[in-house]
Amino acid sequence: QVQLVESGGGLVQAGGSLRLSCAASGSAFSILAMKYFRQFPQKDRELVAGIHSSTGTEYADDVQGRFTISRDGAGNTVFLQMNNLKPEDTADYYCSVWGYSGGRPFHVWGQGTQVTVSS
Repeated sequence: QVQLVESGGGLVQAGGSLRLSCAASGSAFSILAMKYFRQFPQKDRELVAGIHSSTGTEYADDVQGRFTISRDGAGNTVFLQMNNLKPEDTADYYCSVWGYSGGRPFHVWGQGTQVTVSS
């Protein structure tokens, strides 16, 4: 079973930066895509950024140019570098990973981390 551990997040002033990370662990798995979503109070989760093994990266329009998603050399950890943060970026951020383990597809979520941007 693949598990995710998220870290990063916290409180920052507007214009500041934060870096989120999400590490996948388990046995005999391969990753197809790693994505970050965020959730505002009483709203559905929305895609922030994603990185795909075959097709590259994708970003929501409102974070394009400010956020950068990347993976480490081993490919099991994803990072979301968030620069020029705005108060409207305040939300709970969740990592999500798609892949194959033991020949079967999987999709798992991290525990989430809170990002608060003060004005």
